[in-house]
Amino acid sequence: MMKFADRLIGKGLGVWVIIKLITFNLAWMVVLVVPMATLVSTLMAFGSMSQNNEITILKSSGISLKKMMAAPFIASIVVAYLLFLFNNDVLPDANHQAKILMEDISRQKPTLSLQPGVFSQDVANYAILAREIDKGTNELKDVVIYDYTNPTRVDVVTAQKGRIYFSKNQSKLIMDLWDGEIHESDVVQTNYYREIQFQKHRIIMNGDQFSFQQSAPGEPRGDRELSTGAMLTIIDSLNQVKYNALKNLTVQTNKYMLIDNASVLNPPNFPKSTTQKLLYLNALQQIRTAQNIITANYRVWQSIQDEINSYTVEVHKKYALPVACIVFILIGAPLGVMVKKGGFGIAASISLFFFVVYWAFLIGGEKLADRNIITPFWGMWSANILLIIVGLLLTTKTIQETVTINFSAIKKIIPKQWRSYQEESEEN
Repeated sequence: MMKFADRLIGKGLGVWVIIKLITFNLAWMVVLVVPMATLVSTLMAFGSMSQNNEITILKSSGISLKKMMAAPFIASIVVAYLLFLFNNDVLPDANHQAKILMEDISRQKPTLSLQPGVFSQDVANYAILAREIDKGTNELKDVVIYDYTNPTRVDVVTAQKGRIYFSKNQSKLIMDLWDGEIHESDVVQTNYYREIQFQKHRIIMNGDQFSFQQSAPGEPRGDRELSTGAMLTIIDSLNQVKYNALKNLTVQTNKYMLIDNASVLNPPNFPKSTTQKLLYLNALQQIRTAQNIITANYRVWQSIQDEINSYTVEVHKKYALPVACIVFILIGAPLGVMVKKGGFGIAASISLFFFVVYWAFLIGGEKLADRNIITPFWGMWSANILLIIVGLLLTTKTIQETVTINFSAIKKIIPKQWRSYQEESEEN
């Protein structure tokens, strides 16, 4: 809501529209929350077991840490699979609907606002002035309306009083006028003028811009609004286009090299006859044309490659984020045993640190891959690979019982009121 507040205020949107906007945007938040929730829950579970000496009891019973991690590990695989299905089937449609909804909201104008004694041009092709306005009944007095709906004619409508309101479907703005005149003049025929007096007159204006109307589905989709299968199909098509561009680039480069090998650019003796000069200038023109074609084909190839990278990054991301649920089990379980604290505060703090590192790698990898500095695979999977290595090291150290994390030094830095709140949260 904070992100979209400036684009929503003053639009007169209904509660249902706001609820839909929030719901559609919750989809991409779920994708990020699930891996972090996996890490927090694992830390809290194993930290609580370690704090209550349950880990020690299980180990003395012959159950190793690997066996303790087996059930959470299997559960994380199930969660990862479900998250992939959500990523592939639900998230693209939610992102697409959110984009369409925001575009429809941005096109909607604020509610019609009339100020006494001020011309309002909120309605297209009309300028409306009312000397007095009753906000409660929408009644107007001393009304003047300039009608520009006909390009060749200007109609000026005056009335002693009037009333303005919307139709039931909010698509039309209706103005009822009493005791007035209509003055018609033609822009082309300057000698044309007509005056009409009326007791009651109704003007119906287009009010679509003041009512929210959602677009029908069918608009083009971006890379974050497509499933894996759809993106792979697009990537195959783009690879074919890239191959054709590369083929043209090779042909033009070879043609340029043949001309260049003829030493046209630096002839030993500049041609003196008219025929030789024409041939020389023609050769130079061919070189310039070849250079322009080579540059154009290279830019096309580069543009296609950037687009392929963008789609490939999104494909890898749909797999990398669910796999993070499995990776965080390898980190959360040994860390929980080492910390020996099952409170939410410790678990959330450690989880936040690891997730910030993960998210930094993910965002940085995406940017580098989009710019073709690294491959999309390394851009999306480097965070998982790094955390897998860290998780395996932590698991090994925990099995060997060589590391225990003590927060006593850190607690000295924390203010006393924060420490008391932390202790209460851990006890709960």
